[in-house]
Amino acid sequence: MSLSSAPSGRDRLRIAIQKNGRLSDPARALLGSCGLSWRESPDRLFCYGDNAAVDLLLVRDDDIPGLIDSGLCDLGIVGRNVLAEQASERVQDGRPGNFREWRALGFGGCRLSLAIPNDRDWQSPAQLQGRRIATSYPALTRAWLQEQGVTADVVVLTGSVEIAPRLGQAEAICDLVSSGATLAANQLKPVCDLLQSEAVLAGPLVELEPELAGTAHMLLRRIDGVLRIRDSKLLMFQAPRDAVAEVLRLLPDAEPPTSFPVDGSELLAMQALCHGVVTWQRLEELKRAGACGLMVLPVERMLA
Repeated sequence: MSLSSAPSGRDRLRIAIQKNGRLSDPARALLGSCGLSWRESPDRLFCYGDNAAVDLLLVRDDDIPGLIDSGLCDLGIVGRNVLAEQASERVQDGRPGNFREWRALGFGGCRLSLAIPNDRDWQSPAQLQGRRIATSYPALTRAWLQEQGVTADVVVLTGSVEIAPRLGQAEAICDLVSSGATLAANQLKPVCDLLQSEAVLAGPLVELEPELAGTAHMLLRRIDGVLRIRDSKLLMFQAPRDAVAEVLRLLPDAEPPTSFPVDGSELLAMQALCHGVVTWQRLEELKRAGACGLMVLPVERMLA
């Protein structure tokens, strides 16, 4: 990705994150894992980067796409649902925004789902024709209805969307679903997913100027490194040469291992970075295949 050239007049990268909410702590933890630290302002709205030219703006998640669009910040960590809703809203208004998803970050997972009362059958979107759908995501809902060739009345609510059918406000809802417990508590069932969401790193469509591009590249490298090793472990073991092929067959999620001969032995000492969960069962399978001296180590940092 090219990150050079849109005027900002700044030499410090600004990242907007949610001040409070379910993405706030994981976003800070991710950036902290990238080796960044900050001094927080007294009003707790701005954090000045101590060890890199990267500052944080602490804002409402709904404000993050607009801040990127206006150039007041350069990057943001926000739910894909928020980013997609505001992008769809701007397209429908004929004013496409200057922001897009740069990286999926692997936390804050949920989905935007259509749900109907438990006592109603579901065959296809066609049965929504002429119905009322309550949602806090009107732009995405309208776009989906248009794709389905369905005309329905979108009822915009800012909260308590799940209760709308019980109050007679709508025959269906379109809302974020995580565990599904809230839907179940309101006698609703999901029937169709419009969007799979998670936290994403958002940035502009236009390129950043060189003063910011270098810092952005550094941050992206570190984020990629953190995400790459999030569930990774370093597996160290020894194995006879004639058992290596079978041992490696049991490590399909591992990167190509390094190996070297053990002095005075027919064994090879090997280490491999595994990107999946290394369970006791896997270790036992590896031992039966001929591996010995198995050791699983955490991976703190990695830079490709």
